[in-house]
Amino acid sequence: MKCKTVVFNGTAFLAAGLIAFAANAEQTCIPAMPVAHTNNAVASIALHGQIHLFSFAGLKAGKTWTDTSKEAYMFVEGRAVWERLPDVPVELGRLAATAEAVGERIYYFGGYTVAEDGSEVSTPENFEYNPFERTYKRIADMLVPVDDAVSFVYQNRYIYMVSGWHNDGNVQDVQYYDTETSKWAKASNYPGSPVFGHAGGIVGNQFIIADGVAVAGKDEDGRRQFDTVNEGWMGTIDPRDPSIIEYRRLPQLPGKGHYRMGGEGDVNGKRVLFVGGTPNAYNYNGIGYNGEPSVPKKHVFAWDFSKDNWAAYKDRPTASMDHRGLLNWHGEWITVGGLIAEQKVSGIVLGNSGRQVNCP
Repeated sequence: MKCKTVVFNGTAFLAAGLIAFAANAEQTCIPAMPVAHTNNAVASIALHGQIHLFSFAGLKAGKTWTDTSKEAYMFVEGRAVWERLPDVPVELGRLAATAEAVGERIYYFGGYTVAEDGSEVSTPENFEYNPFERTYKRIADMLVPVDDAVSFVYQNRYIYMVSGWHNDGNVQDVQYYDTETSKWAKASNYPGSPVFGHAGGIVGNQFIIADGVAVAGKDEDGRRQFDTVNEGWMGTIDPRDPSIIEYRRLPQLPGKGHYRMGGEGDVNGKRVLFVGGTPNAYNYNGIGYNGEPSVPKKHVFAWDFSKDNWAAYKDRPTASMDHRGLLNWHGEWITVGGLIAEQKVSGIVLGNSGRQVNCP
């Protein structure tokens, strides 16, 4: 597919290591991934003056345990198609992993595997991906292997993992990886409800975490029940010590909390942006733990640091859920893949403002 050329009147920005280019530059649209994936770890980086988008692992269209993927893809600005990269070097596919860019490397963390009997295991393997050599290097395992955690980069050096699921329950651990020393350390525990599938991001030394899914008791047969939580927390990292975090509970938003939104810190906008998700907690196939199909939402909102409050925006054009982050494409925040209406696995790229970013 050949991409249609689109002109963006953007301004320069710096976010998650991604540098935007001169205003009024002619940019390309982004085609759909060649193989649709959801729950895929995503990251972006600027190399040789071009934005590179990455997708690692996730779930393919069949949505069974055999459709868990270890495939990786890259889209380079100005090109017409995504490129298949070497697979993540693991035996089984991964769901709910996370990826972050620091310097000229992409770091891939955790996730979980699904067995034929439905059992799930949080995996400890983490990798540093070299986009020049197309190679993976295994790095130190997480102190507590987690999946469905929130990750973000601080000081272009430390990669934090907040809460998440560890094998048989949610954890309150906050752990961070030092890309300079290649070591993990623990930070102040997350004080909110231990959750998985939450979302968040960082601006400066302050991060925001919103919602997610918690264990909500047991049914009459002793089986655990899951439900979304409506919580927002701000963490402030001590600039002198990355292990020390002070927390503040934020005002509660109306309605139910959401699961697997896209989230990211928007440095220029002085906000942490949240997109999509669903209020109905679900298993990896999009069917709720309550047996009801989960319905993706179009919501777009943010924690606005300049107003010290939540801000609501116009709904995005297409509802989606099952995201592992947002990426900045010349000022437009985008999702890559995900679940859309009727729990369909999608490979399309969606913006949050209605601006055309995906190739028609």
